[in-house]
Amino acid sequence: MSVLDAGPDRAAEGRPAAGELLRFVALGDSLTEGVGDQVGEAWRGWAAVLAHSLAPGGRDVDFANLAYSGALTADLTARQLPAALALRPQLAAVLVGGNDTLRTGFDIRRTTLELDATLGELSSHGAVLLTACLPDPGLLLRLPAPLGRPLARRMRAVNTVVHALTARHRAVHLHIAELPWSNQRRLLSVDRLHPSAEGHHLIARRFHDLLSEAGHPLGPPPADRVAEPPPSPAADLWWMATKGTRWVAARSTDLLPGLLALAAAEGVARLRGRTGRHDEQMARAAMQALASLG
Repeated sequence: MSVLDAGPDRAAEGRPAAGELLRFVALGDSLTEGVGDQVGEAWRGWAAVLAHSLAPGGRDVDFANLAYSGALTADLTARQLPAALALRPQLAAVLVGGNDTLRTGFDIRRTTLELDATLGELSSHGAVLLTACLPDPGLLLRLPAPLGRPLARRMRAVNTVVHALTARHRAVHLHIAELPWSNQRRLLSVDRLHPSAEGHHLIARRFHDLLSEAGHPLGPPPADRVAEPPPSPAADLWWMATKGTRWVAARSTDLLPGLLALAAAEGVARLRGRTGRHDEQMARAAMQALASLG
């Protein structure tokens, strides 16, 4: 984990005055919505856990989670950003990009422009930003190479863009991709794509550490252990049968044909020894998208 150019002056901009309410908004997709961390009938998620630990001395935190499952970077700009600006946040989390990589019409230039617009607007209105690079979904799902490699290529491009925009907008950045998802299975939920309750708490603790290192006055960090017991295997199976399968099916109409096309193209490239060329083309496209920002 790291702070990329947060700087003491930039950090001070988002600090509320003594006795002032701290306004925190979270923008993003199912990761920030809290999928995998269910409390009662609702998702909680890392952002809500972090919100409880942000303000020292019992000061109130006004927290709004605007994230929703399936959101793309374009959805943040069009739908979540206006709502976030209306709340005048001092702290704003912007974690997005994974769903972009799962779409047939993936365009790293559009992803770059949309994300830059969202971060730029929030930053220009005085919000301290939280960003993160995301893990490769193909690796989490253990997809075979013909399916997993194209997704990994796209995710690397998105993370390259996120790192560059983090520096551009002086955000506080967490390397979520480097957390031990593969080595510690308990950090993942039953769908293997979203964090478990313990995984969400880990993300919240790491962001708390980074904000503290950047000089923000905070409350006590989130607990090391999740208060609620983990769901039983039967509860996990029930969730997958009643809700998880719908989540997958809703995306398969767009994702599955695209993945099959990507896998076919990847197979041809491997036979011709050109997989490295595809990697280079995607990396070059990411750099060109960043260069177009000026």
